[in-house]
This record gives sequence, structure tokens and C-alpha cells, in this order.
Amino acid sequence: WWFVQEKVVFGLPLLVAGALVAGVLAAPRLLAAVRGGPAEAAGAPAVVVPLLGTGYAAAAGPVQTFLLGYPATWSTGLVLAAVVAGAVLVTWRAVSGRVPGLRTASAAVALAGVAGVVLGVLPLGTGAAAVSGHDPGDTGGMSGMSAMGDMSAMGHAGHQGPTRSVTELRGPDTPDQGGAVRRFTLTARTATVTLSSGRRVSAWTFDGRVPGPPITAVQGDLVEVRLRNADISAGVTLHWHGYDVPSGEDGVPGLTQEAVMPGQEFVYRFRAEQAGTFWYHTHEVSDLGVRMGLYGTLVVTPRAAAPAGLDLTLPVHTFAGATVTGDHDRPIEQTVAPGTAVRLRLIDTDNDPHRFTLAGTPYRLVAVDGADLHEPGVLTRSALRLAAGGRYDLAFTMPAAGPVVLRVDDRTVALTLSSGAAATGPSPGADGASWPELDLTRYGTPAPTPFTARTPADRRFTLVLDRGLSLAGGRPLYAYTVNGDAFPDIPPQTVAEGDLVRFTVVNRGSDTHPWHLHGHRVLVLSRNGHAPTGSPLWLDTFDVRPGEVWEVAFRADNPGLWMNHCHNLGHADQGMVLHLAYEGVGTPFHGAHGG
Repeated sequence: WWFVQEKVVFGLPLLVAGALVAGVLAAPRLLAAVRGGPAEAAGAPAVVVPLLGTGYAAAAGPVQTFLLGYPATWSTGLVLAAVVAGAVLVTWRAVSGRVPGLRTASAAVALAGVAGVVLGVLPLGTGAAAVSGHDPGDTGGMSGMSAMGDMSAMGHAGHQGPTRSVTELRGPDTPDQGGAVRRFTLTARTATVTLSSGRRVSAWTFDGRVPGPPITAVQGDLVEVRLRNADISAGVTLHWHGYDVPSGEDGVPGLTQEAVMPGQEFVYRFRAEQAGTFWYHTHEVSDLGVRMGLYGTLVVTPRAAAPAGLDLTLPVHTFAGATVTGDHDRPIEQTVAPGTAVRLRLIDTDNDPHRFTLAGTPYRLVAVDGADLHEPGVLTRSALRLAAGGRYDLAFTMPAAGPVVLRVDDRTVALTLSSGAAATGPSPGADGASWPELDLTRYGTPAPTPFTARTPADRRFTLVLDRGLSLAGGRPLYAYTVNGDAFPDIPPQTVAEGDLVRFTVVNRGSDTHPWHLHGHRVLVLSRNGHAPTGSPLWLDTFDVRPGEVWEVAFRADNPGLWMNHCHNLGHADQGMVLHLAYEGVGTPFHGAHGG
């Protein structure tokens, strides 16, 4: 229903009505002309106007779908019906060479209006539940609160004042027992960086580097990062992508803090409780800031785990038009002893997905978005599509013969590992362009989870992703929309601590939307109606491709105010942003776009 509602209740009925009128008025005259009647009859207004009117009615459907977007409403239906009626009247005048009488014109307008309501818009009343939620218990993202441009009054159930501020939800001051305190200072500044090819490009950097300095810790450590801004005039913050930090440490300007302006600083502090591969980036003017280089890697290793013999963190970024792996715009080449345990941590820091292939050795995909997979199988000749913002951990044992070659998007060699005795070039015919993509929902083996698709949810939300005209913040914009609205007019999703929350995410548009919820990891319940048959998938960023429907769920166990948005940051900048708000939590900050 999400994909066809405006076609079923508006476009198709209007087209059928136009075709019936054309059949009654135009068809007999055309047939008479074909059978030898006067040729002038084929050009009569009673023939031309109904035929063109049917064309106008046919065009109204695509206008609703592609220009106005989801959902179809009374107002858009009436406006389009009136436009079609107006076009018919103008055509009548042009063809007939005279202005229709007032009574006739009024009757035509009234008839078109009634037809538009009865045939196109009125059925929306009977389908309202499906349009707004698809499920009787679904709130569709509506909380009954005002638009989220100012979250300072957020309170219990949207009616009482906040009982605590997001500024109180900060990280601890001490590590776990046995952990260490790891302190870092990052200074944001403009710089000219030199890539491995020798090419020099202008960038926004942390400490003059792209990517910024790696932040590493062991589970249980306390991580403290002091962010300073030297000269980034737009401002800067640090968001810990995929890491479930306390809300006050999340780095969202206007929601959890103010942006750090030149000459200012902000200290982030959190306990490293999740092991895995993550990354950090600015969330102020993030579409531009991340593209210009304000990002880096965050890796937390288990305290008791034996380290891999070779552990490489490989953020992939399109920088100044070049595909850059780490700080290399040319292939990274490294000699590795046979039998070495190798772990490759792949991070997509771009706005679009990347396709990775690994040739020269069997391997396992052992973790996704920092979460270990259950009993991952051996892979060969498989392509891995990685969502924007997502992470994959690959593990294998270095073979005696080689090389092992990692490619990005089938054309760019990012990494070549050689055992020393083998040739260092990529093996012929192993570019992986024809390899099928791995279906993550069927990879690995099932394992118990704290809840399933059959567990009753406390809160249910449907997010219909589309594109259309929207008055975003009072200005007209061809925006990326959620349930027909763009930021800041999308109401927040309100939850209570402890709730089991279920999202249905629907992509009606033609763009892929990598969906990212801050502060929580979601369990995939289904994709396009099919439940996963492999390992449980715990993700913080998942690609919703055109025409797809994802169902995911999470436990609301991290109180605060959180962004919920498309991680194609250009789409987010054009409206595809909303907030998840815990009851009783407020903020003193304003703006709330989150960059």
C-alpha cells in the first residue's frame, strides 16, 4: 500500500474517468470520420478536448508520485483535480476559439472537483489507517508534540516538563576495574594534505591528517577526547558512529551540545564497553565536513582476546574525486608471512555504498557494524556491499601463495598483501566484477536473541522514505522526506526507557537510504517480508534500497535525545532527519538539526 496508494485512489480513477469521457464524446465522432463522415468532425472540440483531458489526467498521477510524493492527501488531490479541470477549460477555449459561458464553465469546474473528490481523494478516508501506519498499533512517527526545531520543552509523554537534561547524561569519570584511561586531543583545522601519489589537496582535518588520528582502546578503558577547533569557521563536533555512548557525548549540535567554534573546545568522555570497529566524524555541517576530511577511526579490542598477527583498519573515502583507503590514493602493498592471522576492518565513510571483493584466499566475514556474527562460513568469490557508515571485519590466514587483493567497486585495488615469494600484482581474472553479492540475512547460523519478531512491541513506528515538495522550516524545497515531511517538520518518535521499539522502514524513492539510529543497535527482523535465516544481524546502519521494506527492533535502554536519519549526509541535509526522544529528557540547546 505504501507504494501504490496515490495510484490506486487518485491516479487510476482520474485516468479512468478521463478515458470514459473521451470514449463517450470522442470515440463516436472519430469512428464516424473513419467511416467516411466529414473529416472536420475529428478536429471538433468534442473530440480534441476529451482526448487531451485524458492526457492531463494521466499526467496527474506521475506528478503526485514524483513531485508531491507520499502520502496522497485531500489537499494534493484537490489541487491536482483543479489543475486538470483548469487545463481542460483552457484547452476548450483554445480549440473552440471562444470563451465558455459562466454557467458552463462553473459547471465544468464543479464537475471536475466532484469527480476529483469522489474518484481520487475520498477513498483516502477509508484507507487512512493504512496510509498513516499500516498497523493499528503503529504511531507512524507521530508523537503529538510540536516540531522538533526546539526540543527544550520535551517532557514525559510530551505534556510535562523534562525531569532531566541531556547535559546530565554524560560519561563516567573512571574506567572499569583493570581498565586504563586513554586521553586524546584532536584539533580541527584546515590544511593541505599530501596523498600517497604526491597529490596535494585542501582539506578540513583533525591534527592536519586525513583521516584523523586513530582512537584505540581496550574494553573497559575510559576514553577521553578533547576536541579543539583552530579555524573551521562552520564549527565542529565529534559523533561516535555506531558507539552507544551516553546521549550527552553523542556530538549532535543543537541537540546534545553546541557546535565547537574556532577557539573553543569540548571534552568527550565514555567507557569503552563495546568491542569492535567504529568511526568518528563531525556532525556540524556534516555533509561538507565529512567530505572534506573531518573523520577518523575508533577501534576497541576485547580485553582477553589474542590480537591478530596483522590488524589493518581501512576507512574508504572519496576524497577530492579519488578513492582513498586510509591515507592512500594508490594501492597499499605489504609483505605478510604465510600463516599470519589477518583482520581487515573495512569502513565506508562516504555517502554511498561501496562494493568490496577479496581475491587470493578464503576468508570469513566475522563482524558487521562492530557486532560479531554467529558461526560465519568460509567465503570465496563473493562481493560485499557495505552501506554508507557501515563496517565489515574480514578474517583469514595469510596463504603461502598469493597475492591477496582487496578491491573497491571492482575497479580500484585498495590493498595487496604478498607472502614475499609470490608475485605482487593482482592475479588475472580475479577482479570480482561478476561475483554475486553476499546476502547477509542468509550468512552464518541462527542464535538466540533477547527478542524476536513475535515479541510484542511497546512502540511501533513506520518511516516511509520518499522525495517531494515540502515546506521545510517554512521554505519550499524538493526535499528528502519521511512520512511526507522534511526536517524540521517531522515529529519526534517518543519512547520510554525499557520499551521494545519496532521500526518499519519503507523506501518509496529511487535513491538508496542508509538508515542510521544514534545510540542504539537494531536487530533485523525482516527484509521485504523475509526473516533472516543466518546469524542474528545487529546493525547501526542498514541500506534500504529502492522498493525495500525493513523491519528492525531495539530495546530503548540508552535514555536521551537521539538523531534518526539517512546517512547519505546530503539526503539528511535536505530533510531526511528526525529525532528519537525519551520521555522526560530535555535539552537547553536549540536548532536541533544535528548538522
